Amino acid sequence: MIMEGDTFSGLGNGSQIDSKVLQTFQKSFGQVQTILDQNRLLINQINQNHESRIPDNLSRNVGLIRELNNNIRRVVDLYSDLSHSLTTSLDASSEGDSNAALRSDAKATHKRNRPG
Repeated sequence: MIMEGDTFSGLGNGSQIDSKVLQTFQKSFGQVQTILDQNRLLINQINQNHESRIPDNLSRNVGLIRELNNNIRRVVDLYSDLSHSLTTSLDASSEGDSNAALRSDAKATHKRNRPG
């Protein structure tokens, strides 16, 4: 469980991601897992309908396959959103690190230019 104020610094170069971003990832991955579980059930039902060779069951597969395809699109969209969120977060973190480094360099330069 992620507590408020926790950070994750295991993404190279000491990048930090705040708990809100991690909570977003957890929520999205939970949604993905739920959809994948639904897909497993849909695939099982589609297979059973196909094996039965009963015309009504075979015609139901059309709707089930559409639902499966829509679920796959949702998973792709969720992963796309996650990728965008991670990229945005890492860019913001990187800019913060760069700005801090620039401020640090500016202070050091300013000190060197002071008359003694």
